Amino acid sequence: MMRLFYSPTSPFAAKVRMAARHCDIDLDCVSVDTVSEPAELLTANPLGKVPTLLLNDGTPVYDSRVICEYFDRISGNLLIPQGDAEWLRARKVEATSDGGVDGAILVVYEKRFRPEEIHHKPWTDRQWGKAIRALDALESEVGRFPETLDIGHFAVAGFLGWLSLRFAGQWEVEHPKLAAWIKAFPERYPRFADLMPKV
Repeated sequence: MMRLFYSPTSPFAAKVRMAARHCDIDLDCVSVDTVSEPAELLTANPLGKVPTLLLNDGTPVYDSRVICEYFDRISGNLLIPQGDAEWLRARKVEATSDGGVDGAILVVYEKRFRPEEIHHKPWTDRQWGKAIRALDALESEVGRFPETLDIGHFAVAGFLGWLSLRFAGQWEVEHPKLAAWIKAFPERYPRFADLMPKV
């Protein structure tokens, strides 16, 4: 069985775990603390980041987009649409969601890892602005999401699930369509309750 190093709070790991279940791929999921830089993670991924996948022969695969592409390949394209327009839409939604996480997570890291007296608000405002622009773009797109679940759905679910964990009450009012979408998502994908980002 393939092994996945992950963190329960990681939106990228949540995306990968949802994608694996969608593709009916069983994983041995191993929770790791990236701050402590465990040797088994650093051996597999020199960047020390999650998610990191170990194939059955020990070959490491990272980051989340590459892992999801691998799942798509071995599942016969159950995750990523193959039509040109459909592929472009799904990958754009994924990139927007992942980019939104990238911005917002730097806001968290600024507060978590730097002393309060040297927090740089203009910098964190700029990062949060990236997350808000990603949300704005997804808000205008969510009504056109296809019925069939794909990588775009799981990327958005990871992003919004993580925002609900780290920034609850700070994005929903201005993005009512997305707030309604993530609230209803467990009805379409019941495993979300188990796989969503959580402490």
